[in-house]
Amino acid sequence: MELLNKYPAQILLLIFLIITFLISFLEKVFSWKKTLEQLKEQFKKTFVYQLIPVLLLTITVLEFITFVLMSLGIYYIHIKQDFSIALLGAEFGCITLLFLLIGQRIAKDYQSATNITVYFIVNILAVFFLTS
Repeated sequence: MELLNKYPAQILLLIFLIITFLISFLEKVFSWKKTLEQLKEQFKKTFVYQLIPVLLLTITVLEFITFVLMSLGIYYIHIKQDFSIALLGAEFGCITLLFLLIGQRIAKDYQSATNITVYFIVNILAVFFLTS
């Protein structure tokens, strides 16, 4: 609780993003075939169609790395008051969301692109508070 009192914005933003990236990662891992089929359908008329399995794996790995770095980041903030790992996690989160945004724009799924933008704003706030 002391950690939350000392760094409330940083910790709450990190927890929000940890939940977001962890659940997204787990959904992909445990529903791999279903997710792959949905993405193939969504991207069937695009130039990235053949790359869908590789791109899905890339996004899944990025989400996992983001989750791990943010989780370790909270630990390092607590133990050493060191924000560098949490910041790296937030930066990975931004990169991951940018990749997702590119994909949604390629697929011309503008509603999903808008939804990603909301998460990107939260993620940018985390970067801002972790560097302040």
